[in-house]
Amino acid sequence: MIDRAPAAGTIRVDAQDTKTVISLVGEIDAALRDEAGACMGVALVSGLPVVIDSTLATFIDSSGIAFVLQLHLAASAEQIPVSLLDPHRVLRDMLEMVGLSGEVPAATV
Repeated sequence: MIDRAPAAGTIRVDAQDTKTVISLVGEIDAALRDEAGACMGVALVSGLPVVIDSTLATFIDSSGIAFVLQLHLAASAEQIPVSLLDPHRVLRDMLEMVGLSGEVPAATV
C-alpha cells in the first residue's frame, strides 16, 4: 500500500470580470494533478485572458511546469492569451532552465 502525504501546495482559479487568475501557492508538484486539471478546465471554459500568478509559489517541479505549458498550449489553441505574474521568478527560472522562458509572456499589472 502506498501512503501519500498531503499536498504542500494548492492551485486555485478565480474567474473575474475581465480575466481568469490561476494562483499557484506553496509547492506545485504531481500531488496537485487533479486540482491542475480542474483549474485548467475552468480557465478554458471562461474564454477570458488567463493570468498565472505564482507570487505565493515556493517550489515548482516538472509537473508544475507541464501544467503551465499545457494550459498555455490549450489556451493558445482557443486564442485565449496567457500571461505570467511571477515577481519572485520561481516559475520563470524553471522555464528558463528547460529552455521555455519565452513561451509565456509577463503579465502587466
